[in-house]
This record gives sequence, C-alpha cells and structure tokens, in this order.
Amino acid sequence: MTEPLISFRSVSKSYGAVRALDGASFSIEAGEVVALVGDNGAGKSTLVKVMSGTVVPDTAEITVEGKPVKIHHPNDAAQLGIATVYQDLALCNNLDVVANLFLGREHHKGSLIDELAMERETIDLLAELAVKPRSLRVPIGSLSGGQRQSVAIARCLLGNPKMIILDEPTAALGLAQKQQVVELIRRLKARGLAVVLISHNLAEIFAVADRIEVLRLGRNVGSFPGDSKYTDDVVAAITGARITSSEAVA
Repeated sequence: MTEPLISFRSVSKSYGAVRALDGASFSIEAGEVVALVGDNGAGKSTLVKVMSGTVVPDTAEITVEGKPVKIHHPNDAAQLGIATVYQDLALCNNLDVVANLFLGREHHKGSLIDELAMERETIDLLAELAVKPRSLRVPIGSLSGGQRQSVAIARCLLGNPKMIILDEPTAALGLAQKQQVVELIRRLKARGLAVVLISHNLAEIFAVADRIEVLRLGRNVGSFPGDSKYTDDVVAAITGARITSSEAVA
C-alpha cells in the first residue's frame, strides 16, 4: 500500500488535566475531501491547530508523502504545503480583492508594487476557480459572504499547497452562498488538492466529502464513506450511541 499524502498518527495533547487529544489519527490522499466531525469538545479544533502548526502536540507521528516531519509553527505547515482558511477568514475589509490576495507577498517591479501583474494573476486564478466577484477593486467588506470565503480560499492557493483545511466554510452563509462554496470545494478536489472540511452541517458534508472521520473525546470513533445512507451511523458516532454499520472503524 502507498503512503497517504499527509498523515497524523497517535496525536495527543493535554491542557493541564484536560486531555484534548488522546491518540487521535488522521490521514488524507491527494484529490480527496475528508470531513472531520464531532461534537463540541471532541478535539476537532485542537487537531486542526496541530495540523496548521498553531499548537504543538505532546506526541505525534507526522508524515508527508511518507517522510517523517515536524510541525512546530505555522511556517512549518506552510512549507510542507498545508494551508488553513479559518472561520473568520482574516481578510482586510478596507482592501480590495487583489490587495487581499497578495497582502504580504506583493509583486514588485523595481521599487514599485506591480499592480498590473497582481491583477492579471488574480483574474486567472479566480477564473480557474469560477469565482466572479462583481469587481476586483471594491473593498472586500462590500462583497457577499460566499465571495469573501472564495477569495480567502483563493488566497491560500497562491502558496501552492498540497492540503487545504477549511474551518466551517459555510457558517453564517445563505443557501445560495453555501452552494457556491460547495462547488468551490469540488473544484479544489478536481485540481488534485487534499481538502479537510470541518463542519457541523451533515447535509453539506455528505454532498461533497469522500470520507467522514468522527472524533469523540479526543479519539477516533468512526470512519465512514461520504454517502448519506451512513447518516445515522455518523450521528451515532458523534453522540456516542452504538455504531452498527459494518463500514465504521472504531
């Protein structure tokens, strides 16, 4: 069997007497969408922080394309090709689309910022993702929630990541905007990117995920195909009820 693109094994993290992660594991292949679900306190947020380098685990075995690596800082994650789009998006509402995409990584032509080159690259990238903001030069705070989410995702693609973590990407969005984000996730998958989806919306998860991993009390309690016929099994794993599906991996 070939090694997964990125793998986290035996991940543990304690905060004093609270054990947020207790030997949790997670792996993903290129071009795969994996949803990470669980109730509040299940360990999802801590595992995502470990993946993104904002939390250093007590123990963990991490590999990228089969090679052991360490992640002790967000820069380590970025260099390994792991990008994260957080729920708050971290966009500057007073800046336009182009400025937000290239903030901190502006193109220069001599001593001047090369606005034309950045705008052309923005147009090409958004066209590839089928993202159509009404203008590239209006403050991003004036765009819809779905468009803002799309710009945040597009921004992380400039670093050529292998894996993108999406933290509640459809939270507080309307129905049409949620569908826009779901379609964008499908396009990321088509580009061969690994996508980790954290969401409480099971309908959206089953619409786009290839696999669903369930955490409970810091441990893996189930792994399911992204097929809505396993809805009851996923809910049972989340809540701690008995799992009856032969597909579940305890």
